Amino acid sequence: MEGNVRLLINNISVVYSDVIQVLKGVSLTIREGQIVSLLGSNGAGKTTTLKAISGLLKPENGRVTEGSIEYDGKAVQNSSPEEITRKGIIQVLEGRQEFKYLTVEENLRVGTATRWGKPYQKDLDLVYHYFPALLARKRAMAGYCSGGELQMLVIGRALMAHPMLLLLDEPSLGLAPLLVKEIFQIIKRINEEQAATLMVVEQNANMALQIAHYGYVMENGKIVMENSAQELRENPDVKEFYLGTAASGTLKSYKDVKAYKRRKRWL
Repeated sequence: MEGNVRLLINNISVVYSDVIQVLKGVSLTIREGQIVSLLGSNGAGKTTTLKAISGLLKPENGRVTEGSIEYDGKAVQNSSPEEITRKGIIQVLEGRQEFKYLTVEENLRVGTATRWGKPYQKDLDLVYHYFPALLARKRAMAGYCSGGELQMLVIGRALMAHPMLLLLDEPSLGLAPLLVKEIFQIIKRINEEQAATLMVVEQNANMALQIAHYGYVMENGKIVMENSAQELRENPDVKEFYLGTAASGTLKSYKDVKAYKRRKRWL
């Protein structure tokens, strides 16, 4: 799949409070209509990469100190979150932040805040088409929704904003395996049916690589591996360290992989 380049991250470094370096020379490309997965363990720098794209570094006293982030050919690094949102880059934050005292439908309508006054009923219908569970709960207070319903709600709210690039941060976090599978299947459908461009940050490498077209692996603030999702799924290192299976296809136990950092060929 070779669409136009939507986002180009070129050799960026990110520093918090002028002293703490989190990203070091990170480069990645997202093409129009692709799902790109950014994989890595907790603390690898995945969320910081998303915040560098969406402008959310700024409120946290972080900034891109080197390199550039280009969206549709224009530099956007260190822009404010409001500017980035107006360009059509929408981030769904980790942790599923809902407005708990608003109903499900009122939460979804918040997603139209960047385009007040424009009709939104078609957008609501589209969200309910992908997430019928939300239609059944549309008048319920969001604070009473389950974790799975909340994940559907925050993705649905992002869709209401007509994203040109949708950034999803750990959509599987804390959800039961069956729900994770359902949500990832819906993400894949949204990509295929709406020609949506998505970047998915995930620890669940197995699920992320099933729906992605291309993937990057991040360790200690650096990209250490990249390839098509299919190639990454077949890569013996990815199988062992991220999919939990040995080259033989058998599941690895913690005892077998606890010393994996010493054995990683790319570190």
